[in-house]
Amino acid sequence: MKPHFEVADVLNRHLDQIEQLCANSWQARTLYALAACRTARLGGHVDRCDNPNCQALHMSYNSCRNRHCPKCQGHKREEWIRKREADLLNTPYFHVVFTLPQQLNGLALCKPEMLYALLFQTANSIIQSFAANHKFLGARTGMVAILHTWGQNLSLHPHLHCIVPGGGITTAGKWKQVQRNGKYLFPVKAMSKVFRARMMAALRKETHLQQSLARKLVQTPWVVYCKQPFAGPQQVIEYMGRYTHKVAISNHRIRTVDLNSMSFTAKDYRKGGQKHVISLSHQEFIRRLSLHILPKGFVRIRHYGILASSLKQKVRELVEQQIGKATIKERPPLKHRVCYTCSKGQLVTLITFDARGPPPLDLLAYLTQI
Repeated sequence: MKPHFEVADVLNRHLDQIEQLCANSWQARTLYALAACRTARLGGHVDRCDNPNCQALHMSYNSCRNRHCPKCQGHKREEWIRKREADLLNTPYFHVVFTLPQQLNGLALCKPEMLYALLFQTANSIIQSFAANHKFLGARTGMVAILHTWGQNLSLHPHLHCIVPGGGITTAGKWKQVQRNGKYLFPVKAMSKVFRARMMAALRKETHLQQSLARKLVQTPWVVYCKQPFAGPQQVIEYMGRYTHKVAISNHRIRTVDLNSMSFTAKDYRKGGQKHVISLSHQEFIRRLSLHILPKGFVRIRHYGILASSLKQKVRELVEQQIGKATIKERPPLKHRVCYTCSKGQLVTLITFDARGPPPLDLLAYLTQI
């Protein structure tokens, strides 16, 4: 169902203010792309259904294909899920979340690339260190890490979602499962302390950490959260799909867009996920949205350890010989350009046009006859 309001509705009302509301030109460029998505400004194309019983013509405007756009993620997410299904191991998986304290938000605004890269590196080092410890596992494991920078109210809230297999490869090349029959990963309190220590050490090495900030960081509890293992590999894929190509706010969350303000729904996790409505001025909404535009070229989904691209195929073959292959429900073929009229045929592009506009009516009439 198409949402009543979109992020672009707010952006298009204030195109002349976007540069003033953003911290840099890359953020402004991204917001301009989101505002122009699927409008005449990006040009478009005329398609025809290849179903002989339909052959309907459809005119569509081009998408911006920006990874921050709420309208351009559905197909990318489905493609990513299908590629990852082949990499799943027949073992329980855990969801671990590493959250940076709010005292580092200032650094996230000034040096986001440095801070987020350290977050990835530190989280991976902690998972690998605890896995290598014979007290917990005594093997090399891996993880898929996905960076999110937002809270439900669009405030800056950098955290890393990590999907970790419940086992690893020993030095002897054997698969070893985590304790309690795969129902327990690592102690989160110990992980939290190590997370704080290693992250602060990395920050001191990379940047000048003020003494007052360092004291606050030491006194602040650093949150590491580990959820119960998933029911099976299929559930892992579905769960990961919700996080991989998620953006700061979806269009379906926007309730109203008025002349000077807008509102959207948000969950309050301190009250059991209870929903409430947040109202903001257009300018404040744009400012908050710009906080979550990642630096140019920054990779927000990363694979580590035995799940890294250089190892995953060899590891999967080795593990499947020992514990079997993961059972995945077969999915129907992914159809991206299905005809909106008959829902059977595929759309074939006949002609493209630029921002000057669609082809004249006489050309469209000609296309219906050929």
